[in-house]
Formats: sequence, structure tokens, C-alpha cells
Amino acid sequence: MIPALNPLVLSLKESATLAINVTARKMRAQGAEVYHFGFGESPFPVPPTIQSALRKNSHQNHYLPTQGLPQLCEAVASFYKDEFGCRFTPEDVFIGPGSKELIFQTIYLMEGPLLIPAPSWVSYGPQAALRGKTIVPVATSRDNDYKITPEALDEACYQLGQSQKLLILNNPNNPTGSVYTDQEMAQIAEICRAYHIVVISDEIYAMIDFTDKKQSSMHHYYPEGTIVSGGLSKSFSAGGYRLGILMIPDELAILKQALTSVISETYSCVSAPIQYAALAGYSDFESIRPFIKTCSQIHDFAGNYLHKRCIDMQLNCPKPQGAFYLFPDFDNYRPALKRNNIITGPQLSQHLLEKAHVAVLPASDFYLPATHLGVRMASVDYDGAVVLTNWPGGDKLSEAQIETLFPNLKKGADALEQFLDGL
Repeated sequence: MIPALNPLVLSLKESATLAINVTARKMRAQGAEVYHFGFGESPFPVPPTIQSALRKNSHQNHYLPTQGLPQLCEAVASFYKDEFGCRFTPEDVFIGPGSKELIFQTIYLMEGPLLIPAPSWVSYGPQAALRGKTIVPVATSRDNDYKITPEALDEACYQLGQSQKLLILNNPNNPTGSVYTDQEMAQIAEICRAYHIVVISDEIYAMIDFTDKKQSSMHHYYPEGTIVSGGLSKSFSAGGYRLGILMIPDELAILKQALTSVISETYSCVSAPIQYAALAGYSDFESIRPFIKTCSQIHDFAGNYLHKRCIDMQLNCPKPQGAFYLFPDFDNYRPALKRNNIITGPQLSQHLLEKAHVAVLPASDFYLPATHLGVRMASVDYDGAVVLTNWPGGDKLSEAQIETLFPNLKKGADALEQFLDGL
């Protein structure tokens, strides 16, 4: 029997980030040495405060309110006010099984085309496709660190008219590591206001910011039209816990009502022990702050190390300002790659995996043309627990320590350099 499927699902493929992770792990299991720059998962252990709370609440076996554990919603609202100056109430907060699911639910419920800066995270577009939405990539430039400009957003919106639109904005950014400034946010906000845009501000990397200032949120400049998402996976190194948060302003109250209804008919609520564990993290953040700060310093070092190696190889690569990604391109090697019958990003990524054992994702997975020779590199292929234990500070690392603490970053960069030298 061949079942009939929803036609919107038929063109869908497995998430590129999850697929490359499976491929790299399979190669390693078969004994191959692979430098895994393809998957962005924080390598550090979950903070002890959260681990302890999970153990203590393993007995929690009752369904929790659809919106989330009330104490957790209160703690999240307070956390975002104290850390980022966001003006959300506990009634604005929703707890879900990862921010990815909450973003999908929001895209599903909201009418209008989805504007996606190109490049952006791989799953935004497929989520919109499942709803049958029009997807509108907004062009960016390497010269502007791949951040959208008011002019580019204006041009995209002008073609769509005055009906409601959605804009997904990830800051700090996956896949580029770029961070928007206050001025950039303020200017983009005015375009959003003029064209009736609802912004989904994906701030999952908010605490992994190397710019030495409070992370800038669209919420500060466009509070009436900005939905903020976050969660445990990146800064708290708890991706497997699958707990995300979404904060919706009162001006979008109808969305709160609709989301509550959809949650009640789908996943009901997030696992109770996980919500109590998250409560410990958000309500007792001061006990975790040193951990978060050190992890961010290590992310900064790892990103800068790979950035320097890329620049030394004559790759074009904006310096990462946050998250744990880089987005180098191989344009300077285009003629040499063409002589080797490599003309697309997917061909380049496949070649790097097969010949250099370096796993990366092509720019085309992030809404750029197939012939764009950019790749996304994740700078987290190291043992986070070992690095945390032996971390002396980024300005104190010798070459020998780099090789000891970050062996795959060095070996992967070496392998990439050897590949380019052999073209």
C-alpha cells in the first residue's frame, strides 16, 4: 500500500543541519576522522543548577498548564526584563518543546508571506512551505556582514503591497555569526511599521554575543509587532532538553488565544520535569552567569581562531560577532574549483567532505543560489567539558594548548588548507 500524503510535504527533505550531523557521526562510527563543522550544538555540559533541578523533579508526573508552568513563565519574563530590558509579562510567555516548534506554530497561525534574510537558518523556509506560504528571500551583502538593510527590506515589501507580512530575524545570526547594532534595528523597525510586518525575533543565541554590550532586540524598537523566541538549547547547552520560549506582546493578543488552542490540540504541554529544571535556570541565573560568560568567551575564541585561519587561506569571511558560526566563501578559488568541475556550493561541500573530511553546509541550504560558493562552518567540534576544566583564557593559549584543547578545529582547518593548496 502506498499512502497518499499532504502534497505540501512531498517536496520536503530532512533538515540539512540534522542530516549532516547524522552523516558525520556515521562516518566517525565507521572509523573515519571527520572534522565536524556542519552541526551547531553547544558542546558544554548542562549547568549543574539545571541538572540538579531535573533530578529533584523527576517525580513531577502531572500535566502542566498549556501555556507553561506559571512560575516558569514568571521567571522567564523577569529574566528577559533584567537581562535585556524586554517588557513582557508572565501572561505573554509560552513554553514549548523547543523554540523551533514554537516558531513553526507561529508561522502556521499567522497570515501573510514570510520574509527571510538570505542567508538565514535552514528551517524557516521549510516551515513556511508546510503552511503553503509565499517565501520571499531578502538579499544581503557580504560587505554588510550579511545583514539586511532598510533599503533591501523596503524593496521586498514594496512588491508585496500593504497586506500583513512576517519577517524572521535571527540575532545573533545563524549561519553568519553577525550581530545587528541598535541603529540597524531602529531603522529596520521603521520599515516594519510602515509595511505592517510582524517580526519573529529569534534570539536563541542572545547570550552568546561578543560585542561587549547588551544584546539588541527588535522588541526595543518595535514592541507592538515583535514576537521574541528563545530557549535552553544554545546558551544553557541543553539542546536535548527541548524547551523553548515564545513571548507575544499584548498588541497581538489574538495570536495568544490561537496559540493556546493549537497547543491544547497538539503537544498539550512540555514535560513537567524539564520545565522545573528550566525554572531553576531562569530564576537562579546568578548561579549560572559565570558558566554562561566562560562558555561565551570560549565560543568567541573558537570562532576567531577559525576566522583567522579562513582569512589566512584567502577565504572571504566576516568576523563572527556572536553565536558559534562562520560563513566563509571560496570566490577567490572559483577558477581553480571550476577546473576541478566544482561550480556549485553543494558540489563544493560534498568534495570537502569526501576529500578533506571537513563537514560543512552549502550556502544554498540558507536561501542563496546554488552557485554561491559560501559555506557555513560551526565552531563547536571540541570536548566542551575538557575545555571548561582547562580554560586559561583566550589570550593565554599557546599553539600547543590550542592543539590539545581544540584538536578538530586545528586539524579541520589544516585539512581545508591542504585541500585548497592542492587545487
